[in-house]
Amino acid sequence: MLTAPAPMSVFERYLTVWVFLCIVAGVALGQALPGPVQAIGRMEIARVNLPVGALIWVMIIPMLLKVDFGALHQVKQHWRGIGVTLFVNWAVKPFSMALLGWIFIRQVFAPWLPADQADSYIAGLILLAAAPCTAMVFVWSRLTGGHPLFTLSQVALNDTIMVFAFAPIVALLLGLSSITVPWATLITSVVLYIVIPVVLAQLWRRALLARGPAALEATLARIGPWSIAALLATLVLLFAFQGEAILKQPLVIAMLAVPILIQVFFNAGLAYWLNRRLGESHSVACPSALIGASNFFELAVAAAISLFGFESGAALATVVGVLIEVPVMLLVVRLVNGSRDWYERPAAARAPATIGRNP
Repeated sequence: MLTAPAPMSVFERYLTVWVFLCIVAGVALGQALPGPVQAIGRMEIARVNLPVGALIWVMIIPMLLKVDFGALHQVKQHWRGIGVTLFVNWAVKPFSMALLGWIFIRQVFAPWLPADQADSYIAGLILLAAAPCTAMVFVWSRLTGGHPLFTLSQVALNDTIMVFAFAPIVALLLGLSSITVPWATLITSVVLYIVIPVVLAQLWRRALLARGPAALEATLARIGPWSIAALLATLVLLFAFQGEAILKQPLVIAMLAVPILIQVFFNAGLAYWLNRRLGESHSVACPSALIGASNFFELAVAAAISLFGFESGAALATVVGVLIEVPVMLLVVRLVNGSRDWYERPAAARAPATIGRNP
């Protein structure tokens, strides 16, 4: 069983500020030291950049260490909420983002975007939507009084599905968007950034639990900052490569943010409403809505870099997701907390038995 995480630290709460500072630092670094930056970009095997690959592992493994796959047996206790989560995350989210990408990138904003990057931008948006949130959803759930066992169950189930479904869904949507699918690199990304980290994290988790729950909690507290630090270091490198494009077209980031923002509110609202219609408690509806709204942006960034390169529009699109994730999700948290009275008002007449609230 997973111990409930502490509320967001000041550092996590202002993640957008640190990301912005990384953008500035990365752009400045790329302009001041183009030679060393390009040398780092050439350190790759099979289109996988080795320094970034190492940083991605440091990012992902501490988050996956929190996941207890033993919680999967609890799915049957929350089948309505789990059903909504799976429907929104796998049947709605990636496909709605592909549609929004086509509407905004190929139609609405097409006159202001570089034509040769349109496919890459859409690919980045698809990668972002095809990776459900793994770690931060624990924080969002805590801030809304979400049911901890339900949150753990849906994350464990989503991660299990992601191992098998991420590559096929991405390939399908890239194909529908007329983007060439680099299957070898896509499968390599899944193995490198999902399968291997999951295995390593679970082996490490088992070893820690053999020494007692306190050992796991102490390790999580110690390595927690590693994920954010590695993410920020990756962003500095990414924007060192993207700097020239950003300086030439700063409005690109704002335009890429539009479909991401629409998707966040659409998916959160859909999951929240469906849970209410099905009679689930507010403590289940909150984490179900929040996981549908947020993304496993660490995986999306890694896959975009591996598939399309540091300098691609896909990498930039996934980074925009990182930039707006925290402030937007805090707004969603505020909305679901503020609407609790509306959510629970017809509960007595609608469903006599629902999952209990988180004590």
